[in-house]
Amino acid sequence: MAIDEILDEHEQSRRVQEWLRRNGGGLIGGILLGLAAVGGWKWWQQRQAQAEMKQADTFQAAVDAIERDGIKAAGRVQTLPAGVYRSLAALRLAKTQADARDNAAAIATLRSAMPTDTALKAIFERRIALLQIDSGKAADALKALDGTDAATLELRGDAQFALGQVDAARESYRKSLAKAEVGSPQRRLLELKYTQVGGVPAQPQTP
Repeated sequence: MAIDEILDEHEQSRRVQEWLRRNGGGLIGGILLGLAAVGGWKWWQQRQAQAEMKQADTFQAAVDAIERDGIKAAGRVQTLPAGVYRSLAALRLAKTQADARDNAAAIATLRSAMPTDTALKAIFERRIALLQIDSGKAADALKALDGTDAATLELRGDAQFALGQVDAARESYRKSLAKAEVGSPQRRLLELKYTQVGGVPAQPQTP
């Protein structure tokens, strides 16, 4: 090996050593910070998983209490933290209360656990409207039903029919039929309601 190549290698080695002396502390600190960030992220994920498991266990305990004690388990649902688990437990409790013919309690349960999720909130609102219609408060149900999906339009028709608004009910059922899934059991029931208010369901076209 030529002497100038040896000197070049020596010079490069010296420069690397000098750079490490100047920047080694920062480099090591950066590595340690990176490791700490990774460790912190894993710790946070573990904590989240543990919290979710605890919430799921609490939810299941509340559902078991409803199945075992019926409406007496209302207190277990009320102590659940706000969130999807409480909403789901409230749905189960409200059904039990409605089966016991306590519609007012069922409505209160649903309202107290009204979710923020759009899809789940729509289910709650429809359940409340159904209970109101069954309780003779169709006017209150009609005021709250402003959706344009098939299920909401059908409920609007139910409320209007209960109020004696036959023409309006027929129009709501017609619009609901236009959006209902062909061949579904719910559509057949909807067609019966439509016929009851003087509508004529469209006959399926034969090939």
